[in-house]
Amino acid sequence: MSSVKRNIAEDQIIGLEGHAGENNASPLVSWCSSPRSASKGGADSLTNEMEITNVSEYEELARQKLPKMVFDYYASGAEDQWTLRENRFAFTKIQFRPRILIDVSKIDMSTTVLGFKISMPIMIAPTAMQKMAHPEGEYATARAASAAGTIMTLSSWATSSVEEVASTGPGIRFFQLYVYKDRNVVAQLVRRAERAGFKAIALTVDTPRLGRREADIKNRFTLPPFLTLKNFEGLDLGKMDKADDSGLASYVAGQIDRTLSWKDVKWLQTITSLPILVKGVITAEDTRIAIETGAAGIIVSNHGARQLDYVPATIRALEEVVKAARGQVPVFLDGGVRRGTDVFKALALGASGIFIGRPVVFSLAVEGETGIRRALQMLRDEFELTMALSGCRSLKEITRDHIIADWDLPRIPPRL
Repeated sequence: MSSVKRNIAEDQIIGLEGHAGENNASPLVSWCSSPRSASKGGADSLTNEMEITNVSEYEELARQKLPKMVFDYYASGAEDQWTLRENRFAFTKIQFRPRILIDVSKIDMSTTVLGFKISMPIMIAPTAMQKMAHPEGEYATARAASAAGTIMTLSSWATSSVEEVASTGPGIRFFQLYVYKDRNVVAQLVRRAERAGFKAIALTVDTPRLGRREADIKNRFTLPPFLTLKNFEGLDLGKMDKADDSGLASYVAGQIDRTLSWKDVKWLQTITSLPILVKGVITAEDTRIAIETGAAGIIVSNHGARQLDYVPATIRALEEVVKAARGQVPVFLDGGVRRGTDVFKALALGASGIFIGRPVVFSLAVEGETGIRRALQMLRDEFELTMALSGCRSLKEITRDHIIADWDLPRIPPRL
């Protein structure tokens, strides 16, 4: 459990010392001086003690603390936001079939991902521009992931570079990649990630254009002037111009390659020896093509419900992808996970692990690195408890027979 007591201004200054080239006073403090939390009850409520007992509670605290433009960017989805709601709601359509009278005095949650051993099947998804949430941004996320013994995925659009994240110390890190129109930019970025010790590329394939995110349009979203997309800083691609709607949408329209196709996955394999995870697959058809094209793994993702609205929740699409993969490559789930029970449900449906995004940026906003550590620990503790109460002592003991979903056909109990 976590007690949130500190004053908002004090929290925003935590961790500003010690990074070469950074000032000891953060523009974020003054920029955040009039967030929505300045309204009725907001910032003051954060100074009161609150017991945080699950990761979802960080979202409301982040809402109170962050400027509206920033919170809405992290929290919102595309258009009607049906898929955003469904990503969570679909988990409620899966119930447990626990087994009893099994010795669960010892529980092993460890697993391997692409040959790398991690402490639990809970990993950190790529989320962009984390220094909008907290001055430490991706530095804090990298340290928290390393401390938890799990994998961090760094966004192409991070506000810390691959080299800066690598400088935080040891850790298993993947790099999320958008393919720019200028392939030289892509090749240079991949080489930098390799040199910085990143272990895999997570290629985002669902963003030839940016989804219509109406909150960003209303807020005229743009990257704050004191921040840059650090990986592109020396390429004149690190800044985001203001626009009549969403500055990010304009940036994507100008830079991201709409012609991206499966042949580019092949091309990427010619410029890197790193394994490539294809992120953004939700159908059996694309699963089979991804495997034929040489993908090392698949991330079932609908981009946090921020691209095409009315696609299925990722937990609903997961089993279709797992069946099509036929065990040839690992399949991971990204989207909607807020509880250890969600992690168990995903693994029971065949996932090799899950990625979390919003819980990371919300806990980062509220408590910095400490918040992310606590969020990961809460999910770990909940997952361990779910395993114990379901009669599972290791991940390999979690099976489809441990759950029943609303979309299942009438089932015949398995034979003993």
